[in-house]
Amino acid sequence: MVKFMMKTFMLTTILLFGVLLGMQLANDGMIKMKGYKDPDFSSAFTVSKTKEGEVEASVLGSRVRTEDLQQKQQKLEEHKAFNFFSSFGRRFADMIHSAINKAVGQ
Repeated sequence: MVKFMMKTFMLTTILLFGVLLGMQLANDGMIKMKGYKDPDFSSAFTVSKTKEGEVEASVLGSRVRTEDLQQKQQKLEEHKAFNFFSSFGRRFADMIHSAINKAVGQ
């Protein structure tokens, strides 16, 4: 069992390294294909500090700040949106759980 786990871990590590290497090579290839270094051609996710010392993130060119996230969270809490599938799944799971408990005798 230990041998299998070690082999699986090693294989997973090698494959993950291959994926990361492939992504880096693809990025380098895109830059070479373009022929020049374009400042607009940035990575998908960047994190930087502002002059005030706040941390600012950029995802696919859109700036994300903690204030924006807090406002969105407050909006969601105000709406108290009802998700039918979520509540249905919760009820269904509770029914299955109680049926199994009765069948087992707990």
